[in-house]
Amino acid sequence: MSTGERPDRATAEPEAFPAAFDRIEAALDAGETDLGRLGFWRLLATVKADRALSAHWAEQAGRIDRKAFEASVRIRVPVWFGNAVLLGATLLGVVAIVFALRTQDETVAGLALVFAALDWSAAPHSLAHWLVGRMTGIGFTCYFLRPMPPFPGVKIDYRSYLLASPEGRAWMHASGAIASKLGPLVALAFWPASVAPAWAAWFIVGYELFIIGTDVFISTRRSDWKRVRRELRVARQQASAR
Repeated sequence: MSTGERPDRATAEPEAFPAAFDRIEAALDAGETDLGRLGFWRLLATVKADRALSAHWAEQAGRIDRKAFEASVRIRVPVWFGNAVLLGATLLGVVAIVFALRTQDETVAGLALVFAALDWSAAPHSLAHWLVGRMTGIGFTCYFLRPMPPFPGVKIDYRSYLLASPEGRAWMHASGAIASKLGPLVALAFWPASVAPAWAAWFIVGYELFIIGTDVFISTRRSDWKRVRRELRVARQQASAR
C-alpha cells in the first residue's frame, strides 16, 4: 500500500500525468522497482485528490503497482488459500476457548486462554481487511509474507482501490487494526467462566495495552492508522473540490 503521498511541482499539473505515468512504467519495465524513488506515490497523492482523475488513471496505476509488487515479492499465494489458512488459524482459537472452559486444570485453562488471545489478535487481521475491502469494492490479488507483523499481508488490487471511495478505503485499513484489538478482549470475556488463574487475565490485559500502544506510537506513523488518516484527508480534498 502507498505511503508518502505528497505532490510536487513536477507531478501536480494534469497535463504532466500521461508523461509521468509512462515514465514510471517504462522504468519498471527496465528493472527499477522503487516506486517511491520514481515519484509514483507523489503522483498518486495528486490523482487521488480528484475522484474523476482517480477513475481515469486507475487502470494504469493498478498495472504499475502490480508490476512493482510482483517484481519485489516472490512468495505469494492465492487469496482463497490465504483466507483458508487464516480462517483455520482463527478456528484454532475457538478450539482453545472450548478447551479452557472444559478443563479443570487451572494452568492449562490459563494457557489456552492466552493462546486464544494471541491467536485472535493475529489471524483475523488480514481477514478483516479482505472482508471489509470486498464490502467496499476493493479487490485483492494475493497473500504474501512480509518482514514485520502482522503476518501475512494481503495485497490490494490498486485499480479497485482507486475506484473505491476514500471513506471505504479508510474503513478497509481500519478494519484489520480493530480486529486485532477486539480479539484478545473476546478471549478475556471467557475468563470468568473458566478455572484459569488471574495471571492469564492479567497477561491478556497487558498484551491488549501493549498492542494499543503500538497503534498509538507506530501504526499512526507507519501502518494502518496512518493510511486511515491519509484516506480521510483525501475524502476531505475530494469534498472541497466538489
